[in-house]
Parts: sequence; structure tokens; C-alpha cells
Amino acid sequence: MYHYIEVKLLDNQNNSRKTEQHSTKGPEKKKIFLTINVVIRVLQSLFVFAVVVLLLGGALGLGIGMGYFAFLVEDTQPPTKEELQTEISDISEVSRMTYADGTNIAMIKSDLVRTRVDSEHISPLLKKAIISTEDEYFEEHKGVVPKAVIRALVSDATGIGGSSGGSTLTQQLVKQQILTDETTFKRKANEILLAYRIEKYFSKDEIVTTYLNVSPFGRNNKGENIAGVEEAAKGLFGKNANDLTLPQAAFIAGLPQSPIIYTPYSNTGALKDDENMAYGMKRKDFVLFSMYREKAITKEEYEAAKNYDLMQDFQPQQESNQNTQGYLYNAVLEQATNVVMDINIEKAGVKKETLDDLGLSQYKDQARKEIQNRGYTIQSTIDQTVYDTMQNAVATYGYMLDDGYGAGLVETGNVLMDNKTGRIIGFVAGRDFNVSQSNHALDTLRQVGSTIKPISVYGPAIDQGMVGSESRLANYPTSYRSGDELTNATNSGTNTFDTVRHSLEWSYNIPVYHLNEAMKAQMGDDNFAYHNYLSKMNYPANDGWAYESAPLGSIEATVLTQTNGFQTLANKGQYQKGYMIDKITDNSGKVIYEHKDAPVQVYSEATASIMNDMMRSVLDSKITTPFKNMINGLNPAFGNVDWVGKTGTTDAYKDAWLVVSTPTITLGSWTGYDNPTAMSPNSGDQNSAYLANLANAIYSVRPDLFGAGEKFTLSKDVIKSTVSSFTGEKTGTFTYNGGTYTAPGPNVESFYAKDGAPKSQYKFGYGGSDANYSAYWGRYATPKTPSSSTPPSSSEKKEEKKKEDDKKENSTPTSSGNSN
Repeated sequence: MYHYIEVKLLDNQNNSRKTEQHSTKGPEKKKIFLTINVVIRVLQSLFVFAVVVLLLGGALGLGIGMGYFAFLVEDTQPPTKEELQTEISDISEVSRMTYADGTNIAMIKSDLVRTRVDSEHISPLLKKAIISTEDEYFEEHKGVVPKAVIRALVSDATGIGGSSGGSTLTQQLVKQQILTDETTFKRKANEILLAYRIEKYFSKDEIVTTYLNVSPFGRNNKGENIAGVEEAAKGLFGKNANDLTLPQAAFIAGLPQSPIIYTPYSNTGALKDDENMAYGMKRKDFVLFSMYREKAITKEEYEAAKNYDLMQDFQPQQESNQNTQGYLYNAVLEQATNVVMDINIEKAGVKKETLDDLGLSQYKDQARKEIQNRGYTIQSTIDQTVYDTMQNAVATYGYMLDDGYGAGLVETGNVLMDNKTGRIIGFVAGRDFNVSQSNHALDTLRQVGSTIKPISVYGPAIDQGMVGSESRLANYPTSYRSGDELTNATNSGTNTFDTVRHSLEWSYNIPVYHLNEAMKAQMGDDNFAYHNYLSKMNYPANDGWAYESAPLGSIEATVLTQTNGFQTLANKGQYQKGYMIDKITDNSGKVIYEHKDAPVQVYSEATASIMNDMMRSVLDSKITTPFKNMINGLNPAFGNVDWVGKTGTTDAYKDAWLVVSTPTITLGSWTGYDNPTAMSPNSGDQNSAYLANLANAIYSVRPDLFGAGEKFTLSKDVIKSTVSSFTGEKTGTFTYNGGTYTAPGPNVESFYAKDGAPKSQYKFGYGGSDANYSAYWGRYATPKTPSSSTPPSSSEKKEEKKKEDDKKENSTPTSSGNSN
């Protein structure tokens, strides 16, 4: 029992401890629960506070951000739709030049080759490829993907995450065409603003089409830098952008991210090696996967395109036609540049003559860049068949000019011009472009020699009614006012009064000098010929036109200018400025420029017809040039064409000229060394032989150009005066110093453009001293007293004529020479 009581007590003690322990644990649990509850409530309060802070901070940040954004774009004037259209479409495109018939001459050299195409000419596969790869949300966003912008801004601000790549196609278009690549918040803000603006005004298809037209796509198989999908398709695969296969489209779509790395071609147009080619191939596969991921293509299409051997489609290396430059390329580009420059100057409201050299050069640089980058088509006036024939002719017959007198080639410049329009049909700029790049036809200035005489003296004097074709001019030994002797080519004078026609045939210097001095005095202007005639034909302004030596051709001009002067006479006295650019159109076919005739009547029609009649005598007489003999020898039918023309040489035979015309064309020729040194005394004949062969070569391919069957005729208003062959004036009797004189015959017909021949008088010609007239009258006629003033008998006339002819035959040169 005792034991039982002990056990019981022990149990009670244990129970008592448990109860005590239990009563102790209750308050502890309450404390724990209370603590947890407090913590939770604190956390809840902190969370609410944090949310409030975040909301307030976000609102404040948003307000600050919006304010900052507004600050960044406050200087940006939102462009109109038209302005945006111009800016995003303003791309550099390759321009080209063509012959008169539209056949390509060459693509104009530029840093970038580009051709714009419309949306319907771009493969849908290509559009899907570029969208899937570059902008997967393109069809959904309004120009900007906000989360991508935030990610990009954080990356730019912190430098964490590398390149953000947050730009949509629309933003990339803004970056390429309107803004720069600089990474500033201001540029990014403007980019966002403009992207939204573009999306507002343009459809998604318009945006992606423009992007594909402006983006760079590496190089083509000629090694040229290309832009736009059309040039990419042609340059890589030899097809148009709307004909691409899926793997081809995928490859091209992958190029804009890094065009030079992914392009299959090197800068020479050769395919890259396998290692470097792999970059572009991997990029192509990524594009295909992106298209599959975006469900733009099926799995089967993806697998087939990925496994396709694209290497077989790349174009083989080809030589760039941009490097094929020569006389023609440079000439057309230069002429087109001048045309566009004049257009821009006129648009600017500036007078060209007020610009200094710097101003002109700036306008010219602007015009050249415009031509190189605007995708223009420049249609020239050049006939391809004629031009090629002329180049072959100079290569074949140019040796005829060489004389061994100087070092190197005797150069030449030739221009073939249509008389009625001034159109330049063809030209020879030089013997060999590799030897000399100077354009001797259009640019080189050389003294014109006696070819200027019909243009600056005989033409104006006849036009003013001062002389007719048979008027007489003094040809006695003469000196300039300085006392320096003036001579003809091979003599000091013929010691007679020669007719205008005869003086032109022999290309005498002394008679034309007297006529020019008389014209200046009579018109009261030392520069009369330039002010009233030469300036109208765009001869260069030069004080030398007023010099005594001007009629001998001391002034310099180009072959083009001189050919244009003779075109004026051959075109009934009407000048049509020589031109090589017929039309310029932009890439849409809009005409930027089209040549329009602007005729200037320089000489009367009567004057021009008289000059052509006299210049026919120059060639027919064969005194200064064997051109007609040579033409007849080469082709008798060609020799029947009505040819007129004039020769010219300069001191020491440094230059030799011959300009000839038919009723339809004018062909000018100059020869000489680039470094002006003496040529052979036979250089005039050599030039004639060369020009005859050149003309015959042209005739063989385009006989229609030469107007066979047409003739130069005297115009209806030419006055045909019957004159004494002795005085060149009307026959009749007159008194002088108490003596009576009768102008002896025989009578001839003299052509006048104005007024007709005057009555005979003692001093009937221009130039000559009293002693010269006394000797002339005393030698060829006898003065009569009033009681015995009978005209000479026919036998006396014949005898005097025979003496005159004998004298001239013995005293005149027998070969061409200086100033002929």
C-alpha cells in the first residue's frame, strides 16, 4: 500500500509538473503570435507605404520624364506629311548617261549604287523576312515599342546589357534618313516623335517599302557598294527584287544589320572565302528561323530553304562599268553638271555673272553631287555609231598628223555639229586618253589663226554694207602703228589691191587688217566685232579683240566655239549654241531639264549666204588646203557634197585649223602639240588629209548627215551689183585732182548684203596710201583730160588684165603657211 501511495504521489507530482509546464507555455505562444502579428502589420504598412511611394514616385518620374521629353523635342518642328515624304524618300541613287537613242553610255560613278522600286516590285517573301527579323511587332505597334524603348534607355544610361537594339523598322528609317546615329537622349526623343509621325501619315507597306529602298546591302559582284533591295537582288543573284526565292530573300534580309560583314563579295567583286562567307550564311539561317518562329513560313519551307545550297546562286565576279571612264564619260558628265548648275543658280534667284570663282565652284560641286546621287538619266546628243566611227578614225588616221618636229603625239580636236540645232553629234577629244586626258575638242583653248577672219572681219563688214564680194582691199607692204611689220604668210604684200574674195582664198593678212581697222573707225568702236557679233556666239570676252592683230587669230578659243561660229554662217546667220545634253529626267521619269532652241540672228541671211559662197571658193581654189582633192580621191560621190570652209595656222605653225561645212553639218578640226611648239610647215595639209579621212569615215556610216544634193545658195535679198573688176565699184567716169578717170573693166558681179556697190572713185578700197593708189591707177589705167576721156579699148583691157594676173602669179605664195 505504501508503495502504491508512493507511486501515486509520484504520479501526482508528475502531473503537477506537466500542469505547471503547460500553464507556462500558454503566455509564450501568445507572445509569439503577437510578435508575428505586429511584424505582419508593419510589413503591410511598409508595403502600402512603398506602393504609395512608388506610385507617387512613378507619377513624379512620369511627369519629370514627360517634361524632359517635351524639353528634348521642343526645338523639333513636327514635319508635315509632304516634308516627311521628301525626307524619308531622299536617297542617293545611281545616275546614268545615254547616247541620243537611249542606249547606255555608262552608270555615273558614285560611292553608292542604288535603284528605287515600287512596292509591287518587291517580293512579299522579302518583306516578311525583314519584318520577322528586324521588327516582330511591326504590324502591331504605332512606330515605337515602349518596353523596348525603356530597355534601351536603361541600357544606354547604365551601360548594362550592351547594345539595346530597341528600334523598330520605323525608328531605323528615321535614323537612316532624318537623324544621325549619335546616342543622345535628345536624338532618341526626336526619333520617337518622328516615328510616331511617320506611322500616322504612312501605311505599313509604305514604311517597309521605303526601308527596303534606303537600307545598305553591302557589295555587289562588281565590288560596288549597293543600297536598296533591287540592286541587292541584281548584284547578288542577277534578278529583280520581286523574283527572289525564299533562301535568296532571307540572305538579303539579313544584310542590313552588318552589310559589309554579311555581304558575300569583297571590294573587288570576288566571292569571299568560306570562313568569311559563313557569317552571312549563319545570318541567313537566323532570318529563316525568325520567319518560321513568326509563322511567316511553314516548317517544311524552313527546312528546305535552310538546306538549300545558296552558293550556286551568287553571281560571278564582274568588272565594274563605273571604272570605264574616258573622253565621252567625262564630257557628258561635265556638260550635264553645267546644265544642273545653271538650273540651281536660276532657282536661287542669283545672277550667274555676279558670282565669283568660289561661288561658281560651290554651285558646281552641288550640281555634281546631285547628278551622282539622284538617280538621273542624262540623255546626250551623241550618236553612238558616229562617235565610235570617229574614235576608230582618229586611231587609224591620226598618224597623218605626226611630223617628228616635237616630242610626243600631235594632238587633235574635232567637233561634228548639226547646223540647224547646234546639236553635237560626235567629237574627237584626243589621240589617246591614256596619254592625255585633255579634251581638245571642248576644253582646250588655242589661238584660232585665220579661221577667225570670216567670223570677225569679213562677215561683219559685209553685214554692215562696207564691202561686197569683189570690193578691193590694199595689199601693199604695211606696218602696225607700233612700227612692227605686218606680213602675209609668205610675202610682205602683193603690191596691188586684191578683191575680198581673192584675199579670203589666199588668206592674206594685210587686206583683212585694213578692212578691220576701217570698220573700227567707221563704227566708232575698237571692239565693234566682239560687241556686235562674237559675243552673240559666246566667244570668250578678251581685250585682244580690239587689238590690231585680232584678225590674224591671236585670240584663243575651243574647237567647239570655232565650230559653232561656222555653224552660224552655215545656218543662214543664225546661231544655235552647241549642246550635248538633250534631256535630264529623275528616277520617276519627271523631266528636270530639256534643251530648247534659243536661236540668235547674228548675221543677216544675205551676209551668211555671201560668206558661204566665198568660202566655197576657198576650198574649190585649193590654194590653202587640198581638202577637196582628197575628198574626191577618197569618194567621188562624197566630193559632190557642197563644201565650204576656211583654214588657219598660227606663228611657227604651232596650230593648224580647218573648219568645213555642208548645208546640214559643220566639222571643225584643230591640230597641235599640247605644249605649243612648232609643227611642220606642211601641218595644214596634214590636217586636211586627216580631216578628209575622218569625214569620209563618218559619211560611210551616216551619209544622210551631210545633206548630199543640198546646196548653199544666195538668199533672195542679196544685192548683185555689176562692178568694175578694177575698182570693185560701179563702172563710170569721175574726176579726181583735175583729171578724169574711167574705171576699166571687165565688169564682174559683186554680192552685197546691204546698199549695193557705190560709184567708182579714185580711192575705191580700204587701206593703201596715196602713193599706192597713184601706182595702181598709173599702172593699170591712164587718166584722161576732159577733152579725151575715152575708156580704154578692149585690147588695152586684156593687156592690163594679163599684166595683173602675171604679177600675182609671180608674187603670191604657193603653199599654206602662217595665218592661212
